Amino acid sequence: MSDNPKKPIISPNLPSKSRFMVELLLAWIIARLPWFGVPFKWLESYFHEISHAIATVISGGSVANIQLFLNGAGFCFSQGGNVILIGLAGYLGAALWGGLLFYLATWMQGIRLYFGLIAGLVFYSMLLWARDPLTIIILSMLCILFCLPLKFHQNTILVSLLRVIALVVVVNAINSPTALLGITGQGDADILAANSMIPSYFWVALWWVSSLFVLYLCWLRIRPNNIKRNK
Repeated sequence: MSDNPKKPIISPNLPSKSRFMVELLLAWIIARLPWFGVPFKWLESYFHEISHAIATVISGGSVANIQLFLNGAGFCFSQGGNVILIGLAGYLGAALWGGLLFYLATWMQGIRLYFGLIAGLVFYSMLLWARDPLTIIILSMLCILFCLPLKFHQNTILVSLLRVIALVVVVNAINSPTALLGITGQGDADILAANSMIPSYFWVALWWVSSLFVLYLCWLRIRPNNIKRNK
């Protein structure tokens, strides 16, 4: 038996603690920029609406179409299904998708396959539910973005950008539900409140805490201090 234990395989895509903090700060800045941050908002909006759509289909409803707008807003037009599950899925799903993107961007062995699958999901949902030219254009751009790791998965700049994009999705998932507190009679929180007898601020708090927990899971993906990246 060898006296030297095998060293654990550490993905070179894992960020250091300092790099993670820089990428998180950059994501926070991008999420708050009024114009430059809008294209990044499309990501959170798409994952929000596709989560509504998936929850609708799973609970027995049908989706008519998904619509995305230039300002980062979006709608999922559906019929039937479980209202609670559908309403809950939007903001919760966006945070989970952001966390998944970050995990995949730090997973060297799986980045090509699974980003390809996400690109396939975007393309498939575009064929199924995109009806207007703007939504088709936005989804086409997202599809191209998720196809980039298929070719440039070893490019450190692209991998870092993918991590920032994932963190932007998570940060937007944290920020977006809080805006519902000033809106009365509309929005997912009020829909859930009307159908569950549970106040809207409970659902906002649930989404907020869930998104923070996803961000914490991203933090757990940093590179250990005693592991140096091979150049």
